[in-house]
Amino acid sequence: MSDLPAVERVDSAVYTVPTDAPEADGTAAWDSTTLVLVTVRCGEVTGLGYTYAPAAAARTVDDLLAPAVTGLSALDVPRANEAMQRAVRNAGLPGIAAEAVSAVDIALWDAKARLLGLPLVDLLGAARDEVPVYGSGGFTTYDAERQDRQLRGWVAEEGIPRVKIKIGESWGSREAHDLARVARARASIGDAAELYVDANGGYGAKQAVRVAAGLDGEGVTWFEEPVSSDHLDALAAVRGRVMADVTAGEYGYTLPYFRHMLAAGAVDCLQADVTRCGGITVWLRVAALALSHGLEISGHCAPAAHAHAAASVPNLRHLEWFHDHVRIERLLFDGAPSPRGGALVPGRDGSPGLGLRLDAERARPFRIS
Repeated sequence: MSDLPAVERVDSAVYTVPTDAPEADGTAAWDSTTLVLVTVRCGEVTGLGYTYAPAAAARTVDDLLAPAVTGLSALDVPRANEAMQRAVRNAGLPGIAAEAVSAVDIALWDAKARLLGLPLVDLLGAARDEVPVYGSGGFTTYDAERQDRQLRGWVAEEGIPRVKIKIGESWGSREAHDLARVARARASIGDAAELYVDANGGYGAKQAVRVAAGLDGEGVTWFEEPVSSDHLDALAAVRGRVMADVTAGEYGYTLPYFRHMLAAGAVDCLQADVTRCGGITVWLRVAALALSHGLEISGHCAPAAHAHAAASVPNLRHLEWFHDHVRIERLLFDGAPSPRGGALVPGRDGSPGLGLRLDAERARPFRIS
């Protein structure tokens, strides 16, 4: 055991990047996004992981998680994940602590793959060569011209054949406006591309069913969080009455959360976020849980953190190519992936681990701690 490479040091840093325009969904608005970066030192190798979370997640890494994993074998990532879960028990795992665990777990997997000289997808074992993506943005703050430009960019210029916009504006109080924006989105992308919507829990259950009837006319096939995923009975009720696939899961921080969602029959496709649910270790377990229920999984946001794990599961539907996170990952990291023909091919260039390298010079203006 003493000959195995050990985790020698765990560090965190926080970066806040302004949006390129005001952004909002059905229930929230923002003008910046914060990324908490974790680096794990193992001999001559440094692994990199991150989460999109408040700066408090970095404090959790420094105070609770670094002591829990330092000295452990860098090859035994599940053991380290379990040690972190126990370390935050009294602090409360769901939320910021789970995001911190996720960032360290991703960094540990990156470090292990680098120690072995392998792209992470080769370490995990590929179930597919390509990871389909869908363009995601269409914020409720966009005017018609900006929405049109973004959607056409994905479909016509980047060849992404599926896109998503936000609806449920102002907690569902502008149904007619929501449906008008969906109609404009369909006109922008044409009949061949898939059209998705995300209400971020902004509607009530019966309201969501009414809206869904209008969505059917535009060929919408993905209705994300028509009601809050906190209310699984309501989500399941909507699912039973609409044509589009009902999806949720991005706010899952523990494996039992996903079990409860599946047991309720609440979704047609399960979403999980590798930067929230406990990292790659737990994301793979969520995918297996979905598979055991005959369902597919979709990766939520953070495409550079998801791509290798997404390629390793047989029941992947797709990965979210989220506008904000694509901007940030391309800004902060060299090696951030780009889709071709609507899909990523992780590990294509043979770079070890996730294939990401922090560009300290580009990142410096955005570092806040």
